[in-house]
Amino acid sequence: MTQHPDIRRAPAALRPFRVLDGCCCIGGATEGYRRAFGPNCHITGVDIEPQPDYRGDTFHQGDVIEFIRAHGHRFDLIHVSPPCQGEGAPTKGTNAARNAAIGRTYPRIISPVRAALETTDRPYVIENVAGSEVRKDVRLCGEMFGLAVLMHRYFELGGWTTLQPTHPRHRGRVRGWRHGEYFDGPYVAAYGKGGGKATVEEIRAAKGIDWSTDHLRLREALPPTYTEWIGAAFLASLAPTLRVAA
Repeated sequence: MTQHPDIRRAPAALRPFRVLDGCCCIGGATEGYRRAFGPNCHITGVDIEPQPDYRGDTFHQGDVIEFIRAHGHRFDLIHVSPPCQGEGAPTKGTNAARNAAIGRTYPRIISPVRAALETTDRPYVIENVAGSEVRKDVRLCGEMFGLAVLMHRYFELGGWTTLQPTHPRHRGRVRGWRHGEYFDGPYVAAYGKGGGKATVEEIRAAKGIDWSTDHLRLREALPPTYTEWIGAAFLASLAPTLRVAA
């Protein structure tokens, strides 16, 4: 295995540091890793749906678990953001019964994704929402980065660790209607439509994503600042002994 202590200063002759962004959507996570790892980085996105706005170098449409099992060992870091619609509070308790009554189902693939990742012997990150099955190694919030969204997300770290950053006090409320009352505040609701929720331009500005105007995918995308932080933490924890895949 090649020892590669700092990919940001790597000579151009060395092969790029390879990152896999699974369930990549438009590539919010991809852009953050690009910023963290610099130009000597090649990022492949995988998603079950076509993603014409994908931000990375290569895109593969297909099943992320199958792709990880077949190709995951070729990457130096693997990030996966499994679909969160079936993981959070809206699909638990009475909501779960309501969804079942109308035949609405959501994929829940965190466990099989983790199992696939563990076969690769590569460091990984799994990202998801509160209430999901991800191990809560790190929690990030938009307020940590001065963003106009809160968007709490949790990160399970496989094969490496880092410390939880300080979670600052929120400066106010999320703008919008709640139970018939309108509240103003420094944050926009980057989910759903109506009720004072964020427009396309507001989501683009709040998350720092300027390459797509797809409202649904903008809502789903991670702010790049989150994975820029994760990528920097990964480098800080592994730089002295970083193993690059053969």
